[in-house]
Amino acid sequence: MLSAVKLCQVDLFAAGAVPSSGAPSSARAAPPGGAAHGQAVPAPLAVRLRPRRLAEVVGQPHILGEGCLLPRLIRQNSFGNIILCGPPGCGKTSLAEAIAAEIKSHFIRLNAVLSNLAELRTVLQGARAREEPPILFIDEIHRFNRSQQDALLPDVERGTIRLIGATTHTPGIYVIAPLLSRCHLFQLEPLSEETVVDFLRRALVDRERGLGNLRCTVEDAVFFALSRTCDGDLRRALNNLETLVSAVPRGGHVGWERWECFGKERNIRYDRDEGEHHATISAYIKSMRGCDPDAALYWLAKMLAGGEDPRFIARRLVIFASEDVGLADPHALPIANACFDACERVGLPECAINLGHATTFMATAPKSNSAYLALCQASEEIAKHPVQPVPPYLRNQPRAMARKLGTEDYHYAHNFTDNVADQRYMLEPKRFYFPKKSGAETLIADRLARIRPGQFGP
Repeated sequence: MLSAVKLCQVDLFAAGAVPSSGAPSSARAAPPGGAAHGQAVPAPLAVRLRPRRLAEVVGQPHILGEGCLLPRLIRQNSFGNIILCGPPGCGKTSLAEAIAAEIKSHFIRLNAVLSNLAELRTVLQGARAREEPPILFIDEIHRFNRSQQDALLPDVERGTIRLIGATTHTPGIYVIAPLLSRCHLFQLEPLSEETVVDFLRRALVDRERGLGNLRCTVEDAVFFALSRTCDGDLRRALNNLETLVSAVPRGGHVGWERWECFGKERNIRYDRDEGEHHATISAYIKSMRGCDPDAALYWLAKMLAGGEDPRFIARRLVIFASEDVGLADPHALPIANACFDACERVGLPECAINLGHATTFMATAPKSNSAYLALCQASEEIAKHPVQPVPPYLRNQPRAMARKLGTEDYHYAHNFTDNVADQRYMLEPKRFYFPKKSGAETLIADRLARIRPGQFGP
């Protein structure tokens, strides 16, 4: 068990601690601000400032505020298994460590990225030998496959361990239902700008675990810039503050000019093919569907800044053109296809212009999902009912054979008024398409009501 625990002892910071003047932190291997020759390099600022008790955890007032459920359960030591989900740097790991410290429980840490099934079984076997159930903290629990998550179930069920899982992903998708049903789920939010700024100020003057021994000063505007650009991720804000302060002499000053130089290459939080990716593309699609070009362009800009593949965005535009704009504007699909072609032929950065063009068009176009809904209803009819045979007069067969079989009843539409034949094209007619009075589809609705009054008339 020791090897499993040692392997996973070091992890990154998750939003943190209120710097305080208690006992020296074990996370600090050397004085802040660098190490002399032969001395250990100090742990990162974000690690040194981890909370040592529940009261030091900052943010999350919706689950840690006055009268909330979780603090009461922790004080009474009556909580069970917990899943903490939220974006990076919001405090998942810090909260798990603070809970263990608060109830003085043995704390076992595993990282699902590094661990495997054999290692997990060794840890669980060791936990069974303890008198009191330890807290088993599994970071990135969504990385465990089904077999690994299944292996947790017996010990979670018997209370051999108290599981605290942390994930940046949607638990309902990445955590198996039997395990999720045995856990309390708590959603953590990105930290507010005020919370981050307040914490950075304390970290700068904290001499025990922070940067206070460097005696540096930081311009107030820099604190707010650090907060605004960290996207609620306190770990990132602390790392950036430490970098800025370490670049000036002891007792120096970090002014706006230094921040401008440092902040030119801002990395926004965007994880390709993971949670932020799915959330952002969802916001993008829904903004276009809601006819808000400004919001759609904002989410497009975020995806491009985060390094999203422009062809992925273009593919979604092609889908959107038929699913959401549909027959309301016949130009939507050609424009979406042209945008996809531009992304293939031109590439970034120039194809961002084409994406902006297509995005603005889709967001401002009239909308109709009638064709999409019609296909869904036709597919449902096929799935739930016996499939109708093709009428004999619609089958593709030579005219001589049709005369011989007596099925030469097909009416050639172009020989009739308005090029519409009075003929049934299903043995049992069903209606799936209901045109909407939106954009160009209004003309379609009017025409169908005129040529097929029994089917599409008022």
